[in-house]
Amino acid sequence: MEPSSGVGAEKRPPIVDLVKDKNGTDQILLQSPKGASVKISLHGGQVLSWKTEKGDELLFTSTKANSKPPHPVRGGIPICFPQFGTRGSLEQHGFARNKMWLVENNPPALPSFDSTGKAFVDLVLKSSDEDTMRIWPHSFEFHLRVSLALDGNLTLISRVRNINSKPFSFAIAYHTYFSISDISEVRLEGLETLDYLDNLHEKERFTEQGDALTFESEIDRVYLNSKDVVAVFDHERKRTFLIRKEGLPDVVVWNPWEKKARALADLGDDEYKHMLCVDGAAIEKPITLKPGEEWTGKLNLSLVLST
Repeated sequence: MEPSSGVGAEKRPPIVDLVKDKNGTDQILLQSPKGASVKISLHGGQVLSWKTEKGDELLFTSTKANSKPPHPVRGGIPICFPQFGTRGSLEQHGFARNKMWLVENNPPALPSFDSTGKAFVDLVLKSSDEDTMRIWPHSFEFHLRVSLALDGNLTLISRVRNINSKPFSFAIAYHTYFSISDISEVRLEGLETLDYLDNLHEKERFTEQGDALTFESEIDRVYLNSKDVVAVFDHERKRTFLIRKEGLPDVVVWNPWEKKARALADLGDDEYKHMLCVDGAAIEKPITLKPGEEWTGKLNLSLVLST
């Protein structure tokens, strides 16, 4: 219960802490004045946890996840960059999720950002190591701001700048693992009547019907040119995830279902029932940057509770 007088939660400052996981990897802990929290690993610049002020975890992480670098963690929000899936010559989902990011103390200005009441951190990934330049010979800076608002909303703002002398193209996806009660009890709205590429049918193009998406089997699709807001309704938990995005025209929807889940070493056999990946992404039409150009993409996640 909020105090009616004196120092309320809104008066307490947001908290940004540096902590370490069991493997000694640096992590950033953001805490809002009301008690919501977000944890980000510098390995991959990956959000690993997003909790409400009551301590409820909103992101799924597998109990079998390998959290020791260089393995990507199965869960949270890994960043797929500069490639999604196997659409290209790089390792699956690109290299950003396997690299060590740095905390950026003096990031480029972000004039549209209102910091009032927000706990936030700036991370950066640069094309400075030989391994990266060998497999993807482009000079870039990837600036990532992760912020937690007073109301518990989570926002990721990505800025990719070309500091090369020649153009390059990339794909990107925030591969968000939402924690759900049961895959058979959720529905996804906002993708009705859209075209999609079905990765289970060699990326063939289909058109979605006019109904909300429900789930009865494996799904692996890229929905094209979607609305800026999509919603995941979890009937059993009486809560809805709202996914707002800018600069990210596509939406990936993925659940491995039973057979494929059993084949994944870092996913429990029945854990597919409690996760759904819904990604803000730019995949079908890669983003091309000329020398000196910068691209900005934004993902905002919020939770709505129903009675």
